Amino acid sequence: MAVAALAILLLAPSGDPSELAVAAVRRELSVGHVGVVEAQSRTRRSRTRRTTRVVRAARPAAAPVIGWTSPRGTSELSADFSSMINTRVRSGKFGVMVVSLTRGDTLFAHEAGDMMQPASTMKLYSTAVALDRFGPEHVFSTDVLRDASRDSAAAAGGVVNGNIYLRADGDPSMSSRFWKDPNYPMTTLARAVAAAGIKRVTGDLIYDATAFDDQKIPDGWKTKYLGAAYAARVSALSLNENVVWVAVRPEGGSAHVELEPASTAIPLTNNVRLVRGSGGRIIARQTNDGIVVSGTIGSNSGPLRYSLVVPDPAMFTAGALQAALKSAGVTVDGTVKPGKTPAGATKVAAFASPPLSQIISEMNRESINVVAELLFRDAARASAPGGQSSADAGLANLREFLSKKVGVDPATINVSDGSGLSTLDSLTPRNMVHLLSYAHRGPWSSAFHGSLPVAGESELLRRRMRSTPAQGNLHAKTGTTDTVIGLGGYVTAKDGEIMAFSFIYNGTDRWNAKATMDAMGATLANFVRE
Repeated sequence: MAVAALAILLLAPSGDPSELAVAAVRRELSVGHVGVVEAQSRTRRSRTRRTTRVVRAARPAAAPVIGWTSPRGTSELSADFSSMINTRVRSGKFGVMVVSLTRGDTLFAHEAGDMMQPASTMKLYSTAVALDRFGPEHVFSTDVLRDASRDSAAAAGGVVNGNIYLRADGDPSMSSRFWKDPNYPMTTLARAVAAAGIKRVTGDLIYDATAFDDQKIPDGWKTKYLGAAYAARVSALSLNENVVWVAVRPEGGSAHVELEPASTAIPLTNNVRLVRGSGGRIIARQTNDGIVVSGTIGSNSGPLRYSLVVPDPAMFTAGALQAALKSAGVTVDGTVKPGKTPAGATKVAAFASPPLSQIISEMNRESINVVAELLFRDAARASAPGGQSSADAGLANLREFLSKKVGVDPATINVSDGSGLSTLDSLTPRNMVHLLSYAHRGPWSSAFHGSLPVAGESELLRRRMRSTPAQGNLHAKTGTTDTVIGLGGYVTAKDGEIMAFSFIYNGTDRWNAKATMDAMGATLANFVRE
């Protein structure tokens, strides 16, 4: 059954679905949210300029600006916060907790023990367990290995008489976000294989994604999300955040179509017509037989690009390696298929990720769901049954971390994923504040703090709390879905007192709730204890 393509594109990052309206404009060419078309047009102006056609619902009106206050003492702070959360939204529920990390006392709590959906503030937990398990300098390694029982390739004239294996390590960074060119990771591996003297493999290219279980879509993800990049599939072997671009350009009197990154795993059917002019419009659909591309492109047009979520990330990544091996002059006689790497296999090449500190910074600042999913499972691999991680293993690992190190009741969190996109996720604001307190004093505190957006200045907080006492001060993780607004992080009071806070709203009056949270954040930055 064909999977219908979703519309024409304005590119969006793979983070919170409702935060994309702002983030999409800011990171237009990093990761796709199905449907964007870019064209070169000269029909209306003498000079060439890039145009983007958008078919999309209008952006919601900006949240109303709500004034912050200047409380002097905890009684005034409590009164101001109570007024804000009880009067400034029309419906729904707030859970709030603020603690002083300087003095160790609670400054405000409202329904702080109630279980609530966290949205992407859940990424604070995935960040913490990953840093605690690996440390900020950890790198992931995606390896190519060969059958150890065979003679070395060099001794056999460059021929591996057996299989080669692509073994996953749960690396979330093999994408254009980290390496500019989406082909770079597999191209680098393929060139290393060729540099090892291998010219031909008589067996198969076997991809090993058994570091995680086979569940590609976590429980509780809404069906309507599944065509979008922020709900890309989960696999231990992932490439380009499991999104593929279909690129079309005029070449040699016809329309040329290719995948970015290149992969042999997905057949392409090209039904695009070359027409006069510099415009055009394309659409790509996934079917059981691959990707079918249709539409038109002008003979003077620049490239048109369309993005799709990859249905089988591991197979797609292995196909990308096969394509890269062919370009590097290495032939694989057999097929591409799944399997497990034998214990005695010999490593031929490896691709190392950036340090974990850099990965979590990208994840939290742009709220990248697929990265959070991989890190959540990566952190649990050592304790997972058989070494194969899963969402369930991730929850068990997280609860153990919270119980033994953070010192909170593990029953106060119940999650089905590591990103917060699942509607089944729930936790308490009090639990989150305890996590923030632990992270503040932990050995990886600087990496944790440094990964968070800054109010009025960076990423998903760039347009929030500007020209308030929170600007340049408050740093926190955002969370947004259809029914959730969240904000959790740190802020320094006017007198230098450092505070950790968790603001969670569940309901439909999200824009007023967001404005209320911004007012509370600015109020904390303006707070003075008397």
